[in-house]
Amino acid sequence: MANIFDLFKQIETQKPQNTEPISYIVAGLGNPDAKYRNTRHNAGFLALEYLSQKKGFKIDRSKFKSLCADVTFGDKRCLFMLPQTYMNNSGEAIKEAADFYKIPPENILVLYDDISLDVGVMRIRRKGSDGGHNGIKSIIYHLSDNNFPRIKIGIGKKPHPEMDLADWVLGSFTDSDKEKLFGLFSDTTDAAQLIVQGKIDEAMNKFSK
Repeated sequence: MANIFDLFKQIETQKPQNTEPISYIVAGLGNPDAKYRNTRHNAGFLALEYLSQKKGFKIDRSKFKSLCADVTFGDKRCLFMLPQTYMNNSGEAIKEAADFYKIPPENILVLYDDISLDVGVMRIRRKGSDGGHNGIKSIIYHLSDNNFPRIKIGIGKKPHPEMDLADWVLGSFTDSDKEKLFGLFSDTTDAAQLIVQGKIDEAMNKFSK
């Protein structure tokens, strides 16, 4: 009988499941292969991985051409996504999830790298153009809409104008840049939570430097 009583005790102490529908998508952009893990173009992946570790969950369920997690974040039930389509086709994965859960573009937050910002700097935007970023271009194309919030993570400009852009964004961070980047991720996590809570103006005022 002791085992039965232990079982009832476990059931009583379990946290209730969130029965609210998924109402927000939070996506980090990057490339899935291990060789790209610590490259500049994977800043969005790295930011979301930091967030998940800080909040105590894993983004590891395979769905919607992505690694996903269904988690309550900022009092909203959110789908966290790391698209496995490679950067240029990120929109395929996000569109598939958005259609399935009927998520409007304004409830899709995207974290990604930006070469126009110095390392350690972030910008928050309510909407906008792709700015030459192929991942954002793909999302805008597949959603037929650019009205989705985004957190831009600075990775720095090319050191030389003649350097190929792909070589720069697919290169690895220096040790000093890694320190700046990971120092920023606590802010990107807090900003994402405010945005999901509908407080994008507060996030912009607090974190866009």
